[in-house]
Amino acid sequence: MEVGYLQTPIGISEFKGDENGLVSARVLDENVPIGIIPEVLEDAVYQFREYFEGKRQKFDLTLNPEGTPFQKKVWGLLQEIPYGKTISYLELSKRLGDPKAIRAVAAANGKNPLWIIVPCHRVIGSNGDLTGYAGGLHRKKWLLELESPAKQMALF
Repeated sequence: MEVGYLQTPIGISEFKGDENGLVSARVLDENVPIGIIPEVLEDAVYQFREYFEGKRQKFDLTLNPEGTPFQKKVWGLLQEIPYGKTISYLELSKRLGDPKAIRAVAAANGKNPLWIIVPCHRVIGSNGDLTGYAGGLHRKKWLLELESPAKQMALF
């Protein structure tokens, strides 16, 4: 398993993966030496840079996260949430086919090992509140503001 790091505007991202795909991408609260990016992780780091520069709205990476079949199903649904849009945990549960599974969906959301790539930051409370985010609510708010259509200005 290869490991690489990238400094982002909201913390250091740690990437883990191998020839079978990206296993995890997470934000760290501590500083680590950045170092050289292993070749197998170069594309992930490149796409993250583009995302933070406002040049990328969707990731095109081979993903290989570890999780239960249920978690992987939830993470797949998260990837369908468009850039700049949010949905509620209830809506995500409905898309899964079981509105009563809201707590299980929220728990799977919280176990997402691929921050930003699998955009769990786009899931909010039914009342519009920012709720739960493993990277911290300040980062969730920052990411939603980055993706906000109001922040994306037209050239003409």
